[in-house]
Amino acid sequence: MAEAHQAVAFQFTITPEGIDLQLSYQALNQIYLSGVRSWKKRVSRMRNRVIKGVYPASPSSWLFVAIGILATMYMQSDPSMGLIAKIQQHLPLRYRLTFDLQSVVVVALKVVWSVLTFKDQFCLKLLLSYHQWMFEQHGRVSNTTKVWVTLLRLLSGRKPLLYSYQTSLPHLPVPAVRDTLTRYLESVRPLLTDLEYKRMTDLANEFESSLGNRLQRYLKLKALWATNYVSDWWEEYIYLRGRGPIMVNSNYYGMDFLYVTPTSVQAARAGNTITALLLYRRMVNREELTPVRLHEAFPHLCASSAQCERMFNTTRTPGVETDVLQHWQDSEFVAVYSRGRYYRLWVYRAGRLLSAREIEHQIQWILDDPSPPLPGEEKLGALTAGDRVPWAQIRKEHFSSGVNKRSLDIIEKAAFFVTLDDEAQGMKGDDPTGNLDRYAKSLLHGKCYDRWFDKSFSIVIYKNGKSGLNAEHSWADAPTVAHLWEYTLATDAFQLGYTEDGHCKGEVERSLPPPHRLSWEIPSEVQDQIFSSLTVAKALADDVDCHVFPFRDFGKGKIKKLRVSPDAFIQISLQLAYFRDRGSFCLTYEASMTRLFREGRTETVRSCSNQSCAFVKALEGGEKTVNENSRLFRQASEKHQNLYRMAMTGAGIDRHLFCLYVVSKYLGVDSPFLKEVLSEPWCLSTSQTPVQQMELFDLKNHPDFVSLGGGFGPVADDGYGVSYIIVGEDMINFHVSSKHSCGETDSHRFGAQIAKALQDIMAVLSADTPSSSKGPAQPQSKKLL
Repeated sequence: MAEAHQAVAFQFTITPEGIDLQLSYQALNQIYLSGVRSWKKRVSRMRNRVIKGVYPASPSSWLFVAIGILATMYMQSDPSMGLIAKIQQHLPLRYRLTFDLQSVVVVALKVVWSVLTFKDQFCLKLLLSYHQWMFEQHGRVSNTTKVWVTLLRLLSGRKPLLYSYQTSLPHLPVPAVRDTLTRYLESVRPLLTDLEYKRMTDLANEFESSLGNRLQRYLKLKALWATNYVSDWWEEYIYLRGRGPIMVNSNYYGMDFLYVTPTSVQAARAGNTITALLLYRRMVNREELTPVRLHEAFPHLCASSAQCERMFNTTRTPGVETDVLQHWQDSEFVAVYSRGRYYRLWVYRAGRLLSAREIEHQIQWILDDPSPPLPGEEKLGALTAGDRVPWAQIRKEHFSSGVNKRSLDIIEKAAFFVTLDDEAQGMKGDDPTGNLDRYAKSLLHGKCYDRWFDKSFSIVIYKNGKSGLNAEHSWADAPTVAHLWEYTLATDAFQLGYTEDGHCKGEVERSLPPPHRLSWEIPSEVQDQIFSSLTVAKALADDVDCHVFPFRDFGKGKIKKLRVSPDAFIQISLQLAYFRDRGSFCLTYEASMTRLFREGRTETVRSCSNQSCAFVKALEGGEKTVNENSRLFRQASEKHQNLYRMAMTGAGIDRHLFCLYVVSKYLGVDSPFLKEVLSEPWCLSTSQTPVQQMELFDLKNHPDFVSLGGGFGPVADDGYGVSYIIVGEDMINFHVSSKHSCGETDSHRFGAQIAKALQDIMAVLSADTPSSSKGPAQPQSKKLL
């Protein structure tokens, strides 16, 4: 085979005269060019480390210092204007002999430069620790905040790299135990009877007076030592130590455009999508991505280097007690699954990234390959969909050596995983609503064996050209993946583009070797475990009830005209919908980010508040006037926004209590209060998918290119999972999930309740137009999220 010859650089034969070496110069040239690419990446990383290390100072400032030193040495001048000479006169004789003028100048200039650089970094960190601006109303900015904005602009004027702000961001503060307990009790008050609330208050008071302060001391010690006192424990105990399936329970998905499919050619869509993802990886490696801002005038969010760096070339490997995230510095190939077969697709040749057209050509070769799957190969991926312990044991026993290890290494070390699905998905057809629901389920779990759920993310390219993404959750949160997916969709459609017949643009180097088919030796014992894991995964997948619907009656444009936060409007609507659906309120989880702090991940906004419950009861009771209902709604909206700001600025509830619980386990002490708090079910789990790169999506000129966002599975067996994305000014897309096995939940019914709740609240606020114009202005923080 041609590709086999190119893979071997040296060939030799033994002759009577000695060893006859035959050098493959083409292969050697490939090795040389690949090495050049690797060294370029190393040089780029070294350069970026220097720039980040002195930010917000400029590395060029050190150049001026060096020039000053060389000029002084060359001209043999005394920049101290005689001061050093006078000091020499007063030194003992033995010190005068070793007192070198040039050394003093060099050291002095270095010290001055280092001090000034440290001063800039310290000042920037102090500025980024100021969060009061989030609590100010739009149009009512205090003088303190104005001065702060000016200083921040002056100090961070130079264009930053992706991670430039990392060392200047403040550490996540540890709230006081009393403050956290007070906020917790307030959050559960509408969910408990008077007797239950008194009991919970007594438990909280007992915890504070006995164990709380002891645990808090350990936590503060960790906060002094660690970069972030939450993130590492959150990653390990919430994600990596889970022994159940990560499919549905942890992994989440992202969808393609709602109305548009750029091409119906499956291989072409794969070619452009893979190319766009690799271009994004290149920008991450070079740190060319602009750090995400809350607003043009306000600080950068944490780029979360751990999340961005582990985006590619990363796999979650199973363990008996805990899983491990494995990351490799680079990978020049992707793993591809098609009709039960696995392939390695090289995306670089001679150190250059293949063109989109060349990748399409390689994908088409895979699609046209007539070879059947090997025994046990077709459903091998089910091992990553089932329970973690059996997968860990089988991996250790049967995939730690030989051909199986080599093939598994290729999948795990690949930049990412690609599935060429043999089904068509999307909204088009006679049943658009049902098609969207089936599309969501396909991305969430597929056939339970045609995705590799351990990879940091897997791309799915459907037969009709539709695409999607399935992401593993432990390494990053949804905003990081959403940023990647936004870039991919926009680059695919608007930058790379397609020819008139739907193929990728560019030329194909015909000497490209075909993709490498992976080999497996899967004994009957492994096949039995594949069947067992598939049975577990199928039962889980069949139980998921997904419903996706675009809400087109209005969007954030009409909501903001009423001077209301769109997120607060939606969250209160969800409270109303749940009350109508179940006849009660429940503990509600809304994910917020803590990326104003270094290595921040998420915090919980407990959206079910006393104020939101008061509004829902008043609206459903029908005894209040429109003005009174509107006033109650605005009080609930203000409360929700304040809860969101508190969570973002490190004054949340749940991460602090979680870490106190972890400390108690390390100390071997039990807390009835913490045990009860951590076991409370989130019957309504919600999340907003952010739109972060508006410059990539020109929705005014291309209104059909709206994103569907993404979703996740239900968190509680008797609850709902709700994800939503606010797209443009006139649309909100919702993803609702629940379980068929619960007779009290129904995703379609709840979706209808959400739509009606949105309409009813809009009717209340629109009818109260005069007073709405006098309502509190929307805060900058919520306006910009």
